[in-house]
This record gives sequence, C-alpha cells and structure tokens, in this order.
Amino acid sequence: MSEPLAERLRPRSLDDYIGQQHLVGEGAVLRRMIDSGHISSFILWGPPGVGKTTLAQIIANKLETPFYTLSAVTSGVKDVRDVIEKAQKGRFFNEASPILFIDEIHRFSKSQQDSLLGAVERGIVTLIGATTENPSFEVIRPLLSRCQLYVLKSLEKDDLLKLLERAITKDIILRERHIELKETDALLRYSGGDARKLLNILELVVESETGDVVVTDELVVARLQQNPLAYDKDGEMHYDIISAFIKSIRGSDPDAALYWMARMIEGGEDPQFIARRMVISASEDIGLANPNALLLANAAFDTVMKIGWPEARIALAECAVYLATSPKSNSAYLGIDAALALVRETGNQPVPLPIRNAPTQLMKELGYHDGYKYPHDYPGHFTPQQYMPDELVDKRLWHGQHSPAEEKLYQRMVNYWGKRFED
Repeated sequence: MSEPLAERLRPRSLDDYIGQQHLVGEGAVLRRMIDSGHISSFILWGPPGVGKTTLAQIIANKLETPFYTLSAVTSGVKDVRDVIEKAQKGRFFNEASPILFIDEIHRFSKSQQDSLLGAVERGIVTLIGATTENPSFEVIRPLLSRCQLYVLKSLEKDDLLKLLERAITKDIILRERHIELKETDALLRYSGGDARKLLNILELVVESETGDVVVTDELVVARLQQNPLAYDKDGEMHYDIISAFIKSIRGSDPDAALYWMARMIEGGEDPQFIARRMVISASEDIGLANPNALLLANAAFDTVMKIGWPEARIALAECAVYLATSPKSNSAYLGIDAALALVRETGNQPVPLPIRNAPTQLMKELGYHDGYKYPHDYPGHFTPQQYMPDELVDKRLWHGQHSPAEEKLYQRMVNYWGKRFED
C-alpha cells in the first residue's frame, strides 16, 4: 500500500516548502537560524495543515542532528523521560543538542510539561513544539519562557494552487493519471487553507475516477458528499462552526447556540475547547451586564473537567443558553484594549506620589505616599483624588453601557466623579 499523497509530497528542504515566508523566506528569522546551524527551542502555533511538522523535520534534516518525535495524544511522562535519557546518552561532546519534536503540545498535562523543563533548560534537547491552540493558555509559563513562539498562517490561495500543481506534475502516482484542474474553487473552499486536507481531497477525487481526470467543482462536491469523513474537525468546518456558535451567543439566539453546539459535539469536538470559548464569551460579550455569566462559564468548564462525556453536555448546554439569553456588554473588553493602546502610545508614565508604595524611610522622605486619602475614612468609602498619571489625568478608558446591571455601576461613577464620567 502506497503512502498517502500528503506524505509523498512532504517537502524535504526549505526550497520546496510552500508558504510561511515571514518565517522561512530569505532573511527571515527561522531561515537565518537554520542557516547558522544553531537553533534554540521554539513553539510553532498555527492552524492544522500549514507545515508545522514538516518544518521541524526539515530543520532536523538540515542540521543532521538526532530527531525524536512524541505525540502529546499518545505519550505520557515516562515516554518523555525515556526520550530525554536516550538523547542524553546518545549525545557526543560539543555536538548540537538532539531535537525533540512534540506534536499537539497543548494536549500535554502540566506534569508532562514539567518533565521537559530540566532537559530544555540544560540543553539536553532542543524542543520544537507544535500546537493549534494559543500557547499562552495551554503551555505552562516556565516552559513558554524558555521557548520562542512563531505563528504560522493559513496558506494563501496562490500557495494552495502551487501545491496542487506540484501534486499533479511531480507526484510519482498522480503524474501518470493525466489530471486537469479545470476548476479549483471547491478544492480550495473545502481545504480551508489546510495543505494536508487539500491533498487528501485531491487524492480522494482522483481515486474515485478511472482513466484521465478532469477536476471540476461539481465533481469535488459530489465525491465529498459521498464520503462525509473526507474532512475532519480540525479544518475549515471547525473554525466556521465555533464562529457561528460564539456569534449566536453574542446575538442572543439560544436555539442557534444549541444547534451549533450539537454540531460540534456530534463532530467529536473537544468539550474543553467548547467550554473555554464560552469562558471567553462570558467576559467579552456579556461582561458587566451580567457578571454571573463568567462564574457560570467557569463552573461549566470545571464540570467538563470533572465528569466528562456524555453528562458534561448538559452543563455546556445550560451555560450556552444562559450566555445567549443574558444582557450583553463589551465595555470591559473595549476598556482594556483602550488602556493597552494608551500605554503603547504614552509609555511608562510616573505613578503620582500620593499613591506610590513607601516601604522605606527614604521613600517616605522623598514624599512617597504623602497626601494619600484612605477612602474608608470618608463617607460612602470614597473621596476624590488623582489616581491616573499627571499627563493622563483627564483620559477616559471605561465607558459604561446602559444595561440594567451596568447602569448601576455607571451611575455610581457619575455620583462619585461627576462630569468626568458623564458621557
């Protein structure tokens, strides 16, 4: 049995690698690192099928260093330790560190990630991790701090067309079939920027035909409808459905939210992924209009972790309906983004003296903390004083939105600060 098309066409060098020119193009950061022969540990973050595993293998081939692979789905702490021990024993003095490639590193537990720390820190292995999830949420901070993070993008249309052309002209099997790419829109649409999926679909279509093959949109759609497993939950459908789910919550449609959740459940989606996105939605879209939404979303996440399928679907459904039917506000979301933009624009403004910390006598003599008014000493536990830096004293960042719950917060600020908070 021959290898799948995607494996047969896997590039062996950077010259054959398609896409990610911001990382591997002439003068780009990874190209320079590879050409120098010295690489440091890094994590590749990007959607499925954009070349994360291929890039790691090209690096190993280029550097001619031992290359170990672990899958976070099937490997445990013992497997990690075994590989580290092999790497340590097999390394010669002054030789480059062996590369340890961990696919889907976001699926590693904290203990599994902890078991990597020492080896990465001491240079026993150079870690290359690949993940489709935001490493900030999924990779422990000590490990993340020891790795560079590089973001890979979905392949562009031109990249995908180049890959199709290479497949039908260079592949040892397909080039014998006399394939004409008459139409490619359906191929590109179903692939969703995923090179592996694109090649899998092309191979499926070609194998379903006899003799010469003329690829049309109609043919692709017909063959995929006959084979519902031709796409998986990690591709375009995955991103489209989670987008529809979140937008249904934001748009206060509980029926649609339940429908898209059911589509994800039936498609085998990771329940933690669904729960995590609802935690984000509770903060981003409901926010201060109903602060209990974040509490319920976190409770749903905890429930998923504790009881798993199939019962966890009930907690997820309860949370989805609650979020969809809650009043909406994004004032906190807009406020923090405005604050971040202001910080980037104005730099490190000095803290006003009255609200500085004064743990030493010298700081007290310099006026730190002088003039600070302790709010609890005043009626209503409030008294006006300056908290913003001198240069930004009149800046407004949070603008209350007038849902019933948030209106109370807004009116309290108007009562405290007067015109400063009157929109």
